Amino acid sequence: MSRVPADPASAAAAAEKPSTAPYRGPDDVRAGVFWMVTTTLLFVCVTGIVRHVGSSLPAAETAFLRYLFGLVLILPFMGGLRKNRPDRRTWWVFGARGVLHGLGVVLWFYAMARIPIAEVTALGYITPIFVTIGAALFLRETLRLRRVAAVGVGLLGAMIIIRPGFQEINSGQLAQLAAAPLFAGSYLMAKRLTSNQDSAVIVGLLSGFVTITLFPLALAQWQTPSLEQLAWLALTAVFATGGHYTMTRAIQAARLAPFVKAAFARNVALDRALGANTPAPIIVELLPFIDKNPTAERVAALMPFVRSLSR
Repeated sequence: MSRVPADPASAAAAAEKPSTAPYRGPDDVRAGVFWMVTTTLLFVCVTGIVRHVGSSLPAAETAFLRYLFGLVLILPFMGGLRKNRPDRRTWWVFGARGVLHGLGVVLWFYAMARIPIAEVTALGYITPIFVTIGAALFLRETLRLRRVAAVGVGLLGAMIIIRPGFQEINSGQLAQLAAAPLFAGSYLMAKRLTSNQDSAVIVGLLSGFVTITLFPLALAQWQTPSLEQLAWLALTAVFATGGHYTMTRAIQAARLAPFVKAAFARNVALDRALGANTPAPIIVELLPFIDKNPTAERVAALMPFVRSLSR
């Protein structure tokens, strides 16, 4: 029995119909790791400045000013928004990401002012774990048994740090724990957006929507900042906006699995630079054994450089 040829018009319409499958562009793991290492250096500077500013201003106001300065910095580089206007659904993703990230930032600033930096950094290991789980659930990335074991080790490390039942969990720890899934959701949305949006546009609209989200929270407890505080927050915006741009390039370069491994390395860099002795860095040391692939080997090869940051 002969097969009836497909209608050319129907075939052309099917070809033009946008795919709803997750974006699976070509991976460039080396570029992804390079951008994440650059992100590490930038966020080390951010962490130090935020700790210096401390709790002299409310967390929401500090975060609002930082993102307002960041928005001013990134605006000249958002020309891609005119060339590639987002559709309504993409605008909703941008807005939802801004709300999630804004709430996460407030919690992070709150934690930074109340618990040691080393503890904030150590609890930050939970964010890549949520990213790994989210990438499997929503982006259909493969979650093999070895990677599940890595997630389990990470959660165990977090439990060792906060020691529930052996010490009282304070508000700073709770804030950082609550921030982790919010940041993870933001990164997953960023991965979706990188399929058809420019990196500068993604960072710029993040700054814009976070600023809008934080404005009422900052206004409710506003304290007039000094010129010195404004100068420090402007400098924070320079490093943080650059860090978000390089992180977006890292997410764009490869699947989220290599990004997660490099994010672990970033947290180890902060951990070592702060002289902390937390158990969570063992995850990166175990990567070549937990997940035997070239990406794990490359991240493990970065460890001598990561350790050198503390010298």
